[in-house]
Amino acid sequence: MRYRIFQNICIKNQIGVLLTAHHADDQAELFVIRLSRNSGILGLAGMPFTSQIFSTHTHSHTEVSRNYGILLVRPLLDFSKEDMYKICQGSDQEWVEDPTNQSLLYARNRIRMSLRDASCAFKNELQAVISACRKTRVYIDHVCRALMSKAVTISHLGYAVIDLEILNQSKTEDICLSKFISLVLQFISQRHRPLRGNTSKLLVGYLRSFPCKTSVTAAGCFLSPAPGSRGTKALVCCSVDSPLPSNMGLSHQHFQAVQEHSTPDEIEQIIADGKSYADHLVPNASDVPFLEVTSKSVLTEARRLGMISEATHTNILSLQKEEIEHFKSKSEVKADYKSKHGVKSISTSPSEPLPPGQICCFMNRFFITWKLSEISEEALEGESRCGGKSCIGHDTVLEVRNMSEQDWLYLSDLSKSHTSGNLQEQSNSLDRKVEQRKEETDTSLDYARISAQRALQSLKSIPAAARRGLPVLVNSQGLLLSIPSIDFQGCSCLMVSATFKPKVPLGGDHSSFV
Repeated sequence: MRYRIFQNICIKNQIGVLLTAHHADDQAELFVIRLSRNSGILGLAGMPFTSQIFSTHTHSHTEVSRNYGILLVRPLLDFSKEDMYKICQGSDQEWVEDPTNQSLLYARNRIRMSLRDASCAFKNELQAVISACRKTRVYIDHVCRALMSKAVTISHLGYAVIDLEILNQSKTEDICLSKFISLVLQFISQRHRPLRGNTSKLLVGYLRSFPCKTSVTAAGCFLSPAPGSRGTKALVCCSVDSPLPSNMGLSHQHFQAVQEHSTPDEIEQIIADGKSYADHLVPNASDVPFLEVTSKSVLTEARRLGMISEATHTNILSLQKEEIEHFKSKSEVKADYKSKHGVKSISTSPSEPLPPGQICCFMNRFFITWKLSEISEEALEGESRCGGKSCIGHDTVLEVRNMSEQDWLYLSDLSKSHTSGNLQEQSNSLDRKVEQRKEETDTSLDYARISAQRALQSLKSIPAAARRGLPVLVNSQGLLLSIPSIDFQGCSCLMVSATFKPKVPLGGDHSSFV
């Protein structure tokens, strides 16, 4: 919620970089919290120095902008809270204490109270473990970026192909492979919760099977052998049958052009320079401490490596145990509440109304817009039946949804349709006006038929599983009007465009390049 507020302020004021005052004590508290939740090494590494916040708006009245998001920087992570007090006191700078920080109802506050009187040796050793986790994360991020550049091909139609042969030859560690497939699935589905537990193991095992011969659905995506690859490549496409997470519901926020956020090119350069700089700091695999350990064994490994003393090891385990008990108690209360009141699910086949001229980011993946041609707008006001009036009507709002099997059948029927001119039923007694209307109808039908024939040829080259992720436009009666990604136009009066541009780019959501 706080970051949403910060984001709105940054967008309103055209701010591209947001600095926060998170410090080393915050990292220590977060480490204990995540340790008690069985987080992996990536979670135990805590907050990265830099990350990005991306726009959540789904509609715009302006052109599609380049979405680099807001650059979030935490420059004080190496300073303790005591250091922060001294800095403020030395410069006569006042500060504000949040009164809720004293409430023991919050996990972070309970841990803060416990750590407040800890010895300097304990705090230093705890920071050493966190630093080792961060070092491990830097290595994993580097490996993932290299794999994505070599083994992943992204289609403009919204799916990805992973070259399993390249993965098989890379001899990548399981923890790196887990993060790699998590990033690919998050990009395709635009769901940004990390893979956990059995799901992560399932997908790593799937990537390890070479050649792959089966299909699997996980994390909002459908994975299967890529057609024609004989199992050497895996197709990854969005599974439209999976329930939508609550934070991805269809939004109807509309904002003015003056509020449209556009990050300057300088921010893009900062990101590129930061990643380039980080590449020089990547350790060798032999120097990475926690590549082969789990969250349950990280403290034991830290003790074996001499990072922490026996006393520190015991004290951290004690904090972890206390927080686990609090977490279990809180989870039981929540579970009981849900069982009484139920959980409302979201439709798995969403459709979204789209007025002309607006830009809609459908399913956080495709930017779509449409309008009527100038000639067709005049036709709607007059007597012409050139597609527009019969197909769109006067509602002037179309709906966007995913492609279905019925759309394929409709295209097939449309591609075989005939004009009334082929029936040889014209009569000399026909009124000229009626004849003109019939000619216009024939022309529109010819246009739709040819477009459908071309669309079917295009669809044959797209894997069947990936077709269901394509956006289509229909009118209020459900009549298919356009599949813009393959240039199908059932009505010549429509001008439609669709661009595959996920809100969060590949690997962009959890960047820690500094």
